[in-house]
Amino acid sequence: MPASLRVALTRSAEEFAARAGALLAAGPQTNLHATVLGAIRSDPSGRPDALFATVEDRGEVVALALRSPPRPLIASEMEEAAAADLVEAWLREDAGLPGVVAPAPAASHIAAAWERLRGGKATLATAEAAHRLERVLAPERPAPGALRAGRESDRALLVRWSIDFAREAEVDYGDAERIVDRRLAAGGLLVWEHGGPVSMVGVNDEVAGVVRLGPVYTPPEHRGRGYATSAVAAASEAALARGAHACMLFTDLANPTSNRIYAAVGYERFADWREYRFAAV
Repeated sequence: MPASLRVALTRSAEEFAARAGALLAAGPQTNLHATVLGAIRSDPSGRPDALFATVEDRGEVVALALRSPPRPLIASEMEEAAAADLVEAWLREDAGLPGVVAPAPAASHIAAAWERLRGGKATLATAEAAHRLERVLAPERPAPGALRAGRESDRALLVRWSIDFAREAEVDYGDAERIVDRRLAAGGLLVWEHGGPVSMVGVNDEVAGVVRLGPVYTPPEHRGRGYATSAVAAASEAALARGAHACMLFTDLANPTSNRIYAAVGYERFADWREYRFAAV
C-alpha cells in the first residue's frame, strides 16, 4: 500500500456517511452509491451484514465502496493502487465477494486485483452507460396516456414487472415485493397509464440535486408505442420542476433501443460502467 493511502472499513452506515459525505454528494458519478446508502440507512432491519469502505489519500477521501449482500460491491472511480488496497482490505472482512459494479476503469482494476488475490476468474457481465439530463426535450411522437403515481392497487403488477425487468436485464433485483412496497410508500414508482398501466419508471430520492431514474420497464405487449420515452420525459420534467438540477439513468449498452430513446429526450452519456462477476476456479 502506498504510504499516503489508507483504507477504512466499517459496518456502520452512519460512520460511512459521515466520512464519505463530500464524495457522496459529488454529483451523478456517486449518485448510485448515495441512493443505495440511503436505502440501507432507512431499512428497518439495519442491514447488519452491509460493509462500507473509504480510501483516503493524505487525509482526503478519494474513493469509496459499499455492499449489502447478496449484491455485488458498488465502487466509485479510483486509481489502480487504490483498487488493489481496497480489495486486499475488503477480502479480510468479506471473503465471499461475488462481483463489482463501478465506473469502467475502477471495475477493471478491482476485478484484476480480485483475480490476483483469489486466483479466480472475473467475468464481464454487463456493460452500461450512465446518462445525464439537465433539460428535457419533448418526445417527437408523444405517447397517448399520462404519467401517474403508482398505487396500492398496482402492487401485484409492479412486483411482476420488477421481476420481469430483473430477468431480462440479468440483474439481481433483490426482494421485489419489499422493494415495490418501499417505493410505493415513498412515491418512487410511477406508471404510464393508457387504458391501464402500460409502463413503469422508478424514481429515486434526490441527492445533491440529482435524481436517478430506474428501473424503466415496459412489458413486451406494450413496446414500440413510445410509452417508456414519454414516461421518462415526464418523470424527468417532474423531478426538475421539484428543484433537482439534473436527472440521470443507466442503460445497457447491449440495448440500442434504450440508448436511443433516452438520448431523444435529452439524456447525454457521461460515463461507462461495468459489472464483473467473480468465480473461483
